[in-house]
Amino acid sequence: MAAPQRIYCLSLGSQTVRLAEFIRDPQGGLILSGYRTAELLADPAQDITRVAQTSVILKEFAANLKASGAAVNYSIPAQSVFTRFVKLPSVGEEQIDQIVAFEAQQNVPFPIDEVVWDYQLVTSPDPGKLEVVLVAIKSDLLEELNEAVQDAGFRTEVVDVSPMALYNAYRYNYSDLSGCSLLIDIGSRTTNLIFIEAKKVFSRSIPIGGNTITAAIVKDFNEPFGQAEERKKRQGFVSLGGTYAEPQDPEIARVSKLVRNSMTRLHAEITRSISFYRSQQSGSQPERVFLCGGAVAMPYMREFFSEKLALPIEFLNPLRNVAVDKGVDVTEIVRDAHLLGELVGLGLRSGSECPMELNLQPASVVQAKETAARVPCLVAAGLCLFAILGGWWAYFAHGTTVQREVTAKLEEKIAGLESVNAQFSKIRATIKAKQEVAAPLTAAVDDRQYWLSMIEDINSRLPDRSIWVSSLDIEIPKETPSAANNKNAKGPQKPVLVLKGMYVDAQNSRGVGIVDDFSNALAKSSYFTVQPTKERSTMQPDEWAATYTIRLTLNKSLVP
Repeated sequence: MAAPQRIYCLSLGSQTVRLAEFIRDPQGGLILSGYRTAELLADPAQDITRVAQTSVILKEFAANLKASGAAVNYSIPAQSVFTRFVKLPSVGEEQIDQIVAFEAQQNVPFPIDEVVWDYQLVTSPDPGKLEVVLVAIKSDLLEELNEAVQDAGFRTEVVDVSPMALYNAYRYNYSDLSGCSLLIDIGSRTTNLIFIEAKKVFSRSIPIGGNTITAAIVKDFNEPFGQAEERKKRQGFVSLGGTYAEPQDPEIARVSKLVRNSMTRLHAEITRSISFYRSQQSGSQPERVFLCGGAVAMPYMREFFSEKLALPIEFLNPLRNVAVDKGVDVTEIVRDAHLLGELVGLGLRSGSECPMELNLQPASVVQAKETAARVPCLVAAGLCLFAILGGWWAYFAHGTTVQREVTAKLEEKIAGLESVNAQFSKIRATIKAKQEVAAPLTAAVDDRQYWLSMIEDINSRLPDRSIWVSSLDIEIPKETPSAANNKNAKGPQKPVLVLKGMYVDAQNSRGVGIVDDFSNALAKSSYFTVQPTKERSTMQPDEWAATYTIRLTLNKSLVP
């Protein structure tokens, strides 16, 4: 028979670290099979070492329980997490993610890319409205805490918020209660109020806790924080006030009054929170109160809240529907039962559907899980790649064999054609020699035809009337000394065709412009390039025609 699944849960409090080990019974319920607790230095001045202290404690826990490499669910204290209940207009499911993301950017007091956040829909008291609980934590703080957890050998599975873990534990253990219940979780730095009724939940954190009492003792007794913490644990209780007699020891009486003053401040905040819940959240008046958290173990705490709130007060029992394994110290569990709510709520997150399923997994954990999920696909892809490479190797190996066989046959044919190739080489050499002999004659024929074609081209561009060509002369430019000495000069300079003629000014509408028309027409020819300078004479009264000269640089180095 397979061993039962073990579920490890961590409560990372400001002053206490707790670890619980659960297993699932055959019916799907929880069995508490292990429990560890350890205190951190209470002095707020030591906050810089708190993560390091937590890391050392977690390593000891993992070693004692032999839980290295096990998955773990852990909760973060409320003062480290931003929590907001936001009401939204009723929209379709496909739009909820978008509108919540927008609300997160508007409500979270940090740049959204610097936090890890999550949300869950909760029942809204207003018809036609949606309500979500939005939680966010600074990414660097979360990564620091998660590093301490993973350094101890645990694998992060769920990262919850302590009030929401308590809410899940209450729903599991007190599902038979109706009406509105109020959970008062008094921790070392904050008090978390959780209002629960039907399917509705609302939480609020008050910055008053056990350290508030210690700070008052530090101020009143003028002693270090650690010493004041010890005094609180040793002498502290809630003064009953009124007609009750004070303790004979004056120091104990002073401490009890300091405790009562701090709790009176807390009561005032609780009263305001109840009013806010009823007026702004459309909630009901609480019918009962459950106390939990480290500070509620102080003597007469229950009597104080019973007197102030005038409601039934009892300690939260998160083990009401949770069995305890026979190997667990029952005395220790009974003593710390009111402290186990978060651990039970975390245990329910593995293998059970919970009413609140927030998960603030760090980016590093999400990325690692995505990579792990892709490993089977990558392995399969690698195997496919090797199979493909093997197929190609077999294909090319066969192709190489075929190529060698074909090459051998071709080499036999090539050997027989070598003599034929030698004969062709001799014929090609003979043809080349004869072409070299005939080249000057061929060039002369081409040059003669060139001049005829050029003259025909000039004649085709000559206007029909009022202008004619009288002579064509060739000028061979003389090579200058500088050009002769210039090694970069590109061959001899090209000859210039000097075209002379006459035009009639009075018999054409263009006048002297007819020469420009002729020059522009010549510029389109492929035989020469028209030089920009033109010589034109002006017709005198006693003359019947005027002369012009156009110089054309031949594009081919030919001489007559």
